[in-house]
Amino acid sequence: MLPRRTFLAGSAALICGRTYAIEGVDVACPAGRFMGERVAGIARFRGIRYGRAERFRRAAAIPPSRDPIRATSFGPACPQRGKYRPQSEDCLFLNIWTPASDARAGLPVMVYVHGGAYANGSVTDPENDGASLAEKGVVLVTVNHRLNALGYLYLAPFDPRLPDSGNNGQLDLILALIWVRANIAAFGGDPARVTLFGQSGGGAKIATLAAMPAARGLFHRAATMSGQQVEVTGAERSAERTRAYLAALKIAPHELSPLLTLPVERLIEALATRDPFEDSPVYMGPVLDRRNVTRDPFRPDAAPAARAIAWMLGGTRDETRAYFDPDGAEMRTLGWDAVGAKIAAELPVKAPVEAIVAEYRRRFPGYSPADIFFAVTSDGRSWRPMLEEAEALARAGRPAFVYQFDFPSPVEPARGAFHALDIPFVFGTLADSPAGTGAESRAVSAAMQERFVAFARTGTPNAPGLSPWPVYRLRDRATMIFDRRTRVVRDPRGWQRRLFAPYPYTQPGT
Repeated sequence: MLPRRTFLAGSAALICGRTYAIEGVDVACPAGRFMGERVAGIARFRGIRYGRAERFRRAAAIPPSRDPIRATSFGPACPQRGKYRPQSEDCLFLNIWTPASDARAGLPVMVYVHGGAYANGSVTDPENDGASLAEKGVVLVTVNHRLNALGYLYLAPFDPRLPDSGNNGQLDLILALIWVRANIAAFGGDPARVTLFGQSGGGAKIATLAAMPAARGLFHRAATMSGQQVEVTGAERSAERTRAYLAALKIAPHELSPLLTLPVERLIEALATRDPFEDSPVYMGPVLDRRNVTRDPFRPDAAPAARAIAWMLGGTRDETRAYFDPDGAEMRTLGWDAVGAKIAAELPVKAPVEAIVAEYRRRFPGYSPADIFFAVTSDGRSWRPMLEEAEALARAGRPAFVYQFDFPSPVEPARGAFHALDIPFVFGTLADSPAGTGAESRAVSAAMQERFVAFARTGTPNAPGLSPWPVYRLRDRATMIFDRRTRVVRDPRGWQRRLFAPYPYTQPGT
């Protein structure tokens, strides 16, 4: 290994109100020599390219660089209808935080896949800063990849030159994991202990990876946070969505050449096309193409590759309070005459909504129509697919560790424990987030971090000094509740689970 050198003399960083000097650090690995920064004892390398891709084509690895590469700023996000800037189709970059950039360290590796469904998002969000987790003794990696039409537009039926187009976003993640396997040891990581973790769409991407033969052996544990993919979209439905998208661009399916040269802004604008199957913008996500994705991840059972890894699955108690403002006019004026129809529009199950609303009102007599809406949709829309995966793994003899995040936001109390609130608690990035920075928030964050890090180390969130966290078995459905008093509860949503159980779950978008 080449010697590490100090550079960027005189630079400083402000972290939590304290100023830290920034020093340079070099790491040489098979991919080349990377020049990063060390801040408060943690070395960070940002904007490392792991691949390159032409539009709608499978990405390829790049040859090792002969010249040192400065890795001190993030690469761009994938083009999207989102807040992240800059954006570029050239977006295949990863970032690394490590407490020990030494090949002898052998630390567990945690690779984060961002949320935003399959349409938007970026790990350049400050909530995804990896320094706090790295301080706990892991090598933390975050990955950007192709999204929306650029990563999932299914063009294979119309152009044989683009056979992988419906799953290129997933293949980008596989390419990043191949890079990690080949290079992470030089950054202090153990390539035989790689944990994928991701929130919302990130968790769904991880579940899909577990059904992809090319991903097998590239990661050894998986932790999904409010993100599941029980099944993926069939080829015929994906092709019909492609036709609708192409029609919006006035491109004929039999002549796709103009699609390869259109300004990317036009491609993003066309994402507003109405979906031919759902009352929403056109959906794009992984495709059951029988080439890269050969089966559904968790239907009719857990995919064999999924059974070969350890799992942690969880979600937040009040998921859907993230999507509708509890204090907004829509929810404040919601009446009993309209709540059933509004719930039905959100549920991915064909259930007798009136009977379900009646049961919730019986159980929670003090709830308003908005409270009932949030409770029913959080249980039936968000918690239900997590149960589908947990129970499939339990039936396969590979039980997962299941958690529920109950701690309400101190900053936005009306939203409770809403979707994505657990991200800053796991990353330890509480400042400037709805997580709050008080003593209770810090304690919940510490509890989550120690469990996630323990899981990355050994494949179980149990460790000396921690209270036992049993696996999720059908006989008791043990679930860790993260709250002011973190504890294990058996079957915490038992009656809700039984209420929805008779009605088959349909993965949104499929």
